[in-house]
Amino acid sequence: MAYDYDVVVIGGGAAGLTGAGIAATLGAKTMMIEAERLGGDCTWTGCVPSKTILKGAKVMHQLRNLGHYGLLGSDEGSDVEITFADLMRYVRSVREEVYEDADKPEIYEMMGIDVVTGTASFVDDHRVTIRKHTSRDDTRDDVRAVTSRYFLIATGAKGFVPPIEGLDTVPYLTNESLFEIDERPDRLVVVGGGPIGSEMAQAFARLGTSVMVVDMADRILPRDNAEVAAVVADSLAADGVRFELGAGVKRFSRREGTTVVTLERNGQSIEIETDAVLMATGRRANIKSLNLEAVRVETDRGGVVVNKHGRTSRRHIYASGDVTGRYQFTHMSEHMSKVAMTNMLTKFPMKFDTANVPWVTFTDPELAHVGRTPEQLEADGVRFRTYRFPFTKIDRAITDSETRGLIKVYARERDGKIYGVDIAGASAGEMISEFAVAMRNGIKLRQISDTIHPYPTYGLGVRRAADQWYVQKYSPFLVRLL
Repeated sequence: MAYDYDVVVIGGGAAGLTGAGIAATLGAKTMMIEAERLGGDCTWTGCVPSKTILKGAKVMHQLRNLGHYGLLGSDEGSDVEITFADLMRYVRSVREEVYEDADKPEIYEMMGIDVVTGTASFVDDHRVTIRKHTSRDDTRDDVRAVTSRYFLIATGAKGFVPPIEGLDTVPYLTNESLFEIDERPDRLVVVGGGPIGSEMAQAFARLGTSVMVVDMADRILPRDNAEVAAVVADSLAADGVRFELGAGVKRFSRREGTTVVTLERNGQSIEIETDAVLMATGRRANIKSLNLEAVRVETDRGGVVVNKHGRTSRRHIYASGDVTGRYQFTHMSEHMSKVAMTNMLTKFPMKFDTANVPWVTFTDPELAHVGRTPEQLEADGVRFRTYRFPFTKIDRAITDSETRGLIKVYARERDGKIYGVDIAGASAGEMISEFAVAMRNGIKLRQISDTIHPYPTYGLGVRRAADQWYVQKYSPFLVRLL
C-alpha cells in the first residue's frame, strides 16, 4: 500500500517537535499535527512562564533584603513595589520570544515537515482524520484524512482537576490560566504540594501574596528525599508560605464574594477564606480525542502504554512524552522521542534510560535528584554509603550568600560507583547534570575527585562531595603512611 507519509506525529509539544525533527533528519516524509499551538505546555503554560515569574519573584526578594548582601549596612530591606500586571506582561513576552526562536511552524516547514493545525483521530490502522474548526463563529468543520506507515503519539497531558464538591461554583486557577491573570490576589490557596504547587507558592509569596499550601501528604515534595525537601520547605516558610498538611479538601463554597475552602483533617473541619485558588493536583494524558479504540492501542490510567522502546501495543504506532504517563519532564519527552523514532525508522535497538533520570524543582533553593533513592537501594538489597557535603563549605555559595543546602551522594563504598544523588541548594539543577553524566558513563567518585574543577564555582561543590569518598575510605593511619 502507498502511504501519504512515512511518519505522522500527533502533537507539537516537546515530544512531538523532537520526534518530527528526527524523522525529517532521517529522510522520512513527515507530517506533524498540533491541535492548538506548537511548543506545548512547556512553552505556554509550564516551564517557560513559571521560571520567568520565579526569576521576577527572586529579584523582588533580593531587593527587599538588600541588607543581607551588605548594601544597606544592616539586615533591613528596601521598600520596593512592583506592578504585577507589568510582570505578567513580561512573562507572556518571554513565552512569545521562545516560540519565535524555536517553535514557529515556519522553522519546521523549512526542515520539510508538513505542519497542520487540527485534532487528529484514528480511523483505522494507518489512517487518521484531521479536524480543523474553520472559525469561532462557524460550526462547520474542515476534515481531511491522511495515511501513514508509522505514527508517533505525542499529545502530552493537561492539568488534572479532581471532582471536589463545589469547585464548579468558585473561580479557580490552573497552570493554563495562572499566567493570564493581571491582578495579584491578596490571598492564595495552593492545592497540591508537588513541584508546581511549591514553585508557585514561593513565587506569589515573594510577590506579596499571603499563600497557603494544602496537601494530603504529611510534607511537600514527597517524591524527593525528606532531608533535602525540608530545606525547601523551610525556605518557603521563611518567605511566609503557610502549610496545611495531612489535610484533604472537602469542599469549596462562596461567602460574601470570598472563596471558602473547607479542609478535613483527623475528622475535623477547617475553613480557610481566600481570594484565589490554584489547583496544582497533577496531570492527565490527552488521549480522549484520539479514538485509540479504533486501532486497539492499549491504555491505562497513566495514558498510552509503551514498552522500553517507545512502542505501543501496535507495532507501527509509538508514543512518547507526557501522554505515556511516564516522568512528565520536558527533557524526558525529548529523550523518549529520540528512542522511539530511532527504533521506528532505523530499527537500531535503543531503549529508554530509566536509571539516570534527573529532575529539578526550581524553588529557591533548587531541589535536584538523579538515580535511585536510599529507600530503593535498601529495598533492592544494595549496600551503599551516603557522602554528604554542605553548601556552607562551598566558597561560591558563601560569596553569593546562598549557603542553604547540601549534597547527598549514594555510592558503593568499595570503588565510589554512584547510585543516586540529591541536592538542595543554589544551582542544584546545574550541578546535578555532572552527576547524571557520571552515572550514565560509569564515572566514579574517585574520577570526579581527581578532575580539576574551577574555583570558585558551585561545580566545585560536586568535586568536594566526591572528595568525601577519599576522606571516608582511607583511615588516618593509612593517609599518614602514604
